[in-house]
Amino acid sequence: MEARVEGILNGTEREAIWLLEHPPLYTAGTSARVEDLTDPDRFPVYEARRGGQYTYHGPGQRVIYVMLDLGRRGRDVRRFVEQLEHWVIDTLDEFNLRGEIREGRVGVWIARPDKPALPDGTPREDKIAAIGIRLRKWISFHGISINVEPELGHFDGIVPCGITGHGVTSLVDLGLPVTMDDLDVALRRQFDAVFGDAPDQP
Repeated sequence: MEARVEGILNGTEREAIWLLEHPPLYTAGTSARVEDLTDPDRFPVYEARRGGQYTYHGPGQRVIYVMLDLGRRGRDVRRFVEQLEHWVIDTLDEFNLRGEIREGRVGVWIARPDKPALPDGTPREDKIAAIGIRLRKWISFHGISINVEPELGHFDGIVPCGITGHGVTSLVDLGLPVTMDDLDVALRRQFDAVFGDAPDQP
């Protein structure tokens, strides 16, 4: 990814979207707090140098590395993050699932009226997608993770994104028999709608 970003910067490589699955691991963003790594010996921990705090990656989760040239896409970081959020939301909508964003909480959330409210009466919501990016001279990298069918218990070794109280969910956990291939097709279709011309997808 670092090499691809350098290639985009110097004009030898095109923009790219990489769709990956990782073995079980935790990554620490630039705002990660030591106390949020509650089980440090459970899985390998990597310094990701992206924005955000701790997150989990593993089988059954689609990791999307987004390497785009924001220099020619408007040089607007806030708009770019909003585009990433809407890309996820529009993709989930293809499966009749309503994803939402929340002020002060990064990522995409699913309302869970089927679960008890938090002790203070706040309605319960579960996170289905995390977003963490970095820019180098207006080239983006890192990106998004969407939970298709990961082992949700693996999130227990961290405080995901530093947020307590709310939980984590997945498409399959919500009763939707969506495969990784199904998600990838929807992601490709919705990318074109949100961002315009699609980059390479090796």
